[in-house]
Amino acid sequence: KFSHTLFSLPFVFVGFFMATQQSDATLSLRLLLLVVLSVVFARNAAMSFNRYVDRFMDASNERTRIRELPRGVIMPRSALIFSVLNSILFITTTWFINPLCFYLSPVALMVILGYSYSKRFTFICHLILGLGLALAPIGAYIAVTAYFSVAPILLSFAVLFWVAGFDIIYSLQDEYFDKANRLHSVPAKFGRKRALTISSVLHILTVVLLFLTGRWLDTHWLYYVGACLFSLLLGYQHLIISVKDISKVNLAFFVTNGVAAIVYAVVVIVSFFV
Repeated sequence: KFSHTLFSLPFVFVGFFMATQQSDATLSLRLLLLVVLSVVFARNAAMSFNRYVDRFMDASNERTRIRELPRGVIMPRSALIFSVLNSILFITTTWFINPLCFYLSPVALMVILGYSYSKRFTFICHLILGLGLALAPIGAYIAVTAYFSVAPILLSFAVLFWVAGFDIIYSLQDEYFDKANRLHSVPAKFGRKRALTISSVLHILTVVLLFLTGRWLDTHWLYYVGACLFSLLLGYQHLIISVKDISKVNLAFFVTNGVAAIVYAVVVIVSFFV
């Protein structure tokens, strides 16, 4: 489902161009293509594995029973094979990037595939999902530089809290299903009102970290325009979702967050070159 890649891909570009600006590396279209491919393969592996692991759960949930595996459009074995193939392609692609990316690729896979089981054990599953997507900007940075740095780590933490916050909002739809089936999520454990508060706190941390990233980079003022636009869109999704009305969850989840990521990435990347 390539639409979900929009949550991580913009931050991949930010991490990539941040690295080219902070290091002596020349801009390589070949390397950029390898990075994008690795993100796509990793996302394919994670989503297909998640659908495979959750197929019985999805079949009993009214919201998700229309998915391909519960309906029999795609066979479980096919989904698993697809996940394995994309995992292999992901690791193979990192081999052509640099040794550090290759050595860390199994760790990345453990995180993004392990998330599929996390809801069965802990309500911090949202943070585990966030961690999976947070690997994108730091991974892209390492692809260029082959070392860690503070700025992409700050940005990765921003992504972690951003994703966890909007995933909590998205999971409001399954609050009662999760409770009935002993699944763990923030809404199931704390209720809708507290879940929205926790989501708000996580998104406040996101905004703080975005501005700290800009401060650490000592970048152009245009960076802060991108951070402000992203922050406004984060705030907007909290205005259209309330304890009494979650009917606009899909608007908040897909549209608002997707637009926020793209706008932030475009403005910030431009700021690196002015």
